[in-house]
Amino acid sequence: MFWFLLIALVVVVAAVALAVVGGGDGPGRTARGGLADAPPDRLEAWLPADRPLNRADLDALRLPPAVRGYRMAEVDDVLDRLGAELAERDARIAELEASLAGAQAAAMGSPELFGEAAGEPGESR
Repeated sequence: MFWFLLIALVVVVAAVALAVVGGGDGPGRTARGGLADAPPDRLEAWLPADRPLNRADLDALRLPPAVRGYRMAEVDDVLDRLGAELAERDARIAELEASLAGAQAAAMGSPELFGEAAGEPGESR
């Protein structure tokens, strides 16, 4: 009885190994006869790389869940991208505010602009 079970076990293991390694073309198999690669469970393009992000991009963003929550690397990538874009926007806003303040100061505090148009005070034409 022992020998029968041992031989049956060897035959079953050999049949399973032969089916996995030497199987023909079928669903999930490549042309070489091996198993096809599993599709990736990570999204490659979550956020558009060719333009700045907008609110709709963030609303549509869905990170794939992992065993315990989300993959830290994916969340870090998204946060790094958002941080860089926010810093770029803040720098642009500061630059525009500084140029606006400079233009307003030049317009308000430049008496020669008004003096040329209306003449110097005390001068008569």
